[in-house]
Amino acid sequence: MISLARSVVWFKDVGREDLGLVGGKGANLGELTRAGIPVPPGFVVTADTYFHFIAQNGLEPALKKELFGLDVSDSRALNERAERIKQRIIEAPMPAHIAEEIKAAYRELGEGAVAVRSSATAEDLPEASFAGQQSTFLNVVGGDNVVKAVQACWASLFEGRAIFYREEAGYDHLKVGLAVPVQRMVQSEKSGVMFTVEPVRSDPTTITIEAVYGLGEGIVSGEISPDLYLVKKDSLVITSKTHVPQPRMIAKAHDSDGSHEGANSWQPVPDALVDLPKLNDADIRELARIGRSVEQHYGGPQDIEWAYEAGKFYLTQARPVTTMKVAVDDDEGEEETAAVLLKGQPASPGVGIGIVRVVHDPRDIDIVKSGDVLVAEMTTPDFVPAMKRAAAIITERGGRTCHAAIVSRELGIPCVVGVGDATKLDVDRLVTVDGSLGVIYDGRAEARLQWAERQKERYSRAATLKTNTKLYVNLAEPELAEVVAKRHVDGVGLLRAEFIVAQIGTHPRQFIEDGHPEEYTKKLAEGISEFCRAFAPRPVVYRLTDFKTNEYANLRGGAKYEHSEENPMIGFRGASRYIQEPDIFRLELDAIKLVRSEFTNLAIMVPFVRTPAELQGVKQALAEEGLVRSPDFKLWMMVEVPSNVLILDRFIDVGIDGISIGSNDLTQLVLGVDRDSEKLAATFDERNEAVMLAIQTAVTTARRRGLTVSICGQAPSVYPEVTEHLVEWGATSVSVSPDMIDQTREIIADAEAKLGRAPLQLPSRE
Repeated sequence: MISLARSVVWFKDVGREDLGLVGGKGANLGELTRAGIPVPPGFVVTADTYFHFIAQNGLEPALKKELFGLDVSDSRALNERAERIKQRIIEAPMPAHIAEEIKAAYRELGEGAVAVRSSATAEDLPEASFAGQQSTFLNVVGGDNVVKAVQACWASLFEGRAIFYREEAGYDHLKVGLAVPVQRMVQSEKSGVMFTVEPVRSDPTTITIEAVYGLGEGIVSGEISPDLYLVKKDSLVITSKTHVPQPRMIAKAHDSDGSHEGANSWQPVPDALVDLPKLNDADIRELARIGRSVEQHYGGPQDIEWAYEAGKFYLTQARPVTTMKVAVDDDEGEEETAAVLLKGQPASPGVGIGIVRVVHDPRDIDIVKSGDVLVAEMTTPDFVPAMKRAAAIITERGGRTCHAAIVSRELGIPCVVGVGDATKLDVDRLVTVDGSLGVIYDGRAEARLQWAERQKERYSRAATLKTNTKLYVNLAEPELAEVVAKRHVDGVGLLRAEFIVAQIGTHPRQFIEDGHPEEYTKKLAEGISEFCRAFAPRPVVYRLTDFKTNEYANLRGGAKYEHSEENPMIGFRGASRYIQEPDIFRLELDAIKLVRSEFTNLAIMVPFVRTPAELQGVKQALAEEGLVRSPDFKLWMMVEVPSNVLILDRFIDVGIDGISIGSNDLTQLVLGVDRDSEKLAATFDERNEAVMLAIQTAVTTARRRGLTVSICGQAPSVYPEVTEHLVEWGATSVSVSPDMIDQTREIIADAEAKLGRAPLQLPSRE
């Protein structure tokens, strides 16, 4: 465990389990470091250190006084009080022992230029994902200056925009802490943002990369319109390349004598590079491969910041994508007759109409009233109050991953970016903004507005449909449980244990060796309980731990307990581990018993069962711990090994309540294809006739024997036709990723209608 007395912790010593100590940014940098992802080295000044600073200087009463009775919608009053609070924090003396520990860590890092960044304990959480509220300081050199930058980051916790956001989100200002990562500065030759989905249409099969010369602030701020590259996630085939000439960049400047480097500033891009693409094909694929690895590590789509220096890519941040929406067919509807005023990049889907309000300075955002169209050169976090009031947003600069685009998608507001001359639109002019097509129309674009209404009705219908086939969701992160539980889903069809274990961070045998096995059990139970509590009384199907040896080895202490395997994917994993390592399995079963003492909606699913004898062995271990099948305790088996399909009746004879098809493993084992192989990516396809026959056989056999049947692999989230076949063959449920909930519910309803199983209508939840 990390000592809470320490002011500083190193990236390599923290991970997702340390969110409260190092904040979202710090936790992710640590997690990436421990996963072997290329991250510039660094340390974190902890959130506890911030609280200690506030307490030692007696600042809390003064902060409370400034915040009392504050109307955050009054922009001027908000900013005045924010300035007074920040000044108090900056002028307060830094405790000597904290300053010395920061300077000692800086010396150990090498005493070069560093980036000093803010990491609030509520920032980058799925329900609190407006990053960028606090300050970042680049190219900081010298121990004293690093200490000053840390203190300035603490002060930025009370920027006006940050106070506004916390008030709106319901956070207690004095309970939100601020950790400060200090990281070796990467002097980016190129940099950018990568989404492991296509963020506008929420296409989970596509990786989106934006790139500029120099440092990445230009993209996020919207100052520079970047190159855009789209890459197929499975095959790493580049499907689209959009190049934008770039005459200037943000880069590190040099003093006039050339001997000392100075601050970042706008500089001209060398003439020979202005018109060239930022990345070549090999670089695009390499970056996409890194992004895919990060998504696989976290188990969900990621928003990633990257930099390129001296022939190597580095990641400087990764956070969950929280804005996945259902894709729509942009070609539906009548042809629009309204005149087109301007075009840009679609950044947030939907269609909005309103009066133009051009804002050149965030201090003037009060001119934007509810239902207006906000037009700006670009947006910053200071624009967020106005963005929340707007019917639509237009910016002159920026790409799909700039601030305006990201925030608009979070708010569900149509947005078009990269619209040249947008700020020259006539004030008070009525316009229609089509964020799905990237078009601004003059006046009312009736056809597009009607199309948008049909889409709302379509997804409103999906949110009230009750299908005969249950719709479950695949989940892994406890932080998402409450949010996803509010969606129209029938339960959790796949709760992955691996990500809870990764948050614990230590190999279970290490807990046993240290004499504290109950600690592991308690932490695992706490993670599982988050899901059971959020979804109760709906079922939560918990897949028992299915770490491979190489993944277990990455946990603290894991290297000494795990042997090296040539092919861990078909190695020591799943049911065989439970039988051969009963002491570790018992810790997991103890956790399940703890959860079931409070929640009866928890079911168990056994992964990677090679033989009926293995399944029998697992059942025996369950029985010895008092975990026996009953009306409120169901036992499922994953179908992901060909033997599960070929002799499924014999597995069923052992005694199970249901099966869930793991289409990812089943596909690679039926076809003999490593699902992570770039060269064989085109062959890896769940729709292959052999794979589909295996799935059909498993579904029909299980249904003949009276079992429930689900699927929890990637296939139904990517290929709607697979879902249609599952309904046709008699599957009782389908489990998909959260972004595919509404779309899959519609697919199920349509498939049932074709088969004469009319969907039922639920009362509206509103």
